[in-house]
Amino acid sequence: MTTLTKAAPPLARRPRHPYRAALATARGRTGLALVGLVVLAGLLAPLLSGHGPTDQSALTLAGPGTPGHPLGTDDLGRDLLSRLLHGIRADLGIIAIAVPLGAVLGCLSALAAAAHPLADTVVQRAFDLILAFPGLILALAITAILGPGRLPVITVIALAEIPVFGRLLRTGILVQRGREYVTAARVGGTSGGRILTRHILPNAADPLVVQITVSLTVAVFIEGAMSFLGVGVRPPDPTLGAVLSQSMPYLAQAPHFAVGPLVTVTALVLGLSLTAEALNREIRR
Repeated sequence: MTTLTKAAPPLARRPRHPYRAALATARGRTGLALVGLVVLAGLLAPLLSGHGPTDQSALTLAGPGTPGHPLGTDDLGRDLLSRLLHGIRADLGIIAIAVPLGAVLGCLSALAAAAHPLADTVVQRAFDLILAFPGLILALAITAILGPGRLPVITVIALAEIPVFGRLLRTGILVQRGREYVTAARVGGTSGGRILTRHILPNAADPLVVQITVSLTVAVFIEGAMSFLGVGVRPPDPTLGAVLSQSMPYLAQAPHFAVGPLVTVTALVLGLSLTAEALNREIRR
């Protein structure tokens, strides 16, 4: 008597390039398109704007469509398109430095914590100390020490991201240490440093990629909030938050003043959020 056996279905395999597969989805493509448009506008700011961001004219609060000023002018006669584009450029420069800096310092802290229990305790208490300060209080304290400008904005964003990346990587390392492949590598005589760099870190890095896109979104809000409160980049240099703050007294008289930065921030945040969601869905498969 023969027994018929049904072949088991093949196991679902993760794509060889999960990030590429994530960015090829509808969410990924839409997010990349929105972020790409904003980034391109900021990079091409000197070419797309016919005026300097601080050049003044006699036309104050001119509406959209004014000759020479497609988006109109602000209360000092400065071209809104030029200030918007250069504001994007300034914001991108800040977050492109601050988020990677916070990520690197956070990951180095996590690696130090993984090296010794005492170092782990010190690092965790340092993270607790940073997280104990509300974002606004931290921003005001650092601005009081360093004064307004780009440096305190970068410092606040980087400090806020250090415990986020540090705890995320520390958790990943602890989870991977308990896996069977790590035990097998130890039994095979592989050194601890090689296990960490060749086995544990590559498998713990996926959440960090997702967190970078999330942190870029948070950084946009932090910079905007600091500039809105007047403790960010010094005027007359434009940022999205500064332009939005300057528009507040004129919302009833000139609502177009606030449209540019609001639309830009919405597009950038939405694009980063969609990209993060696409990466997260693919990594969790």
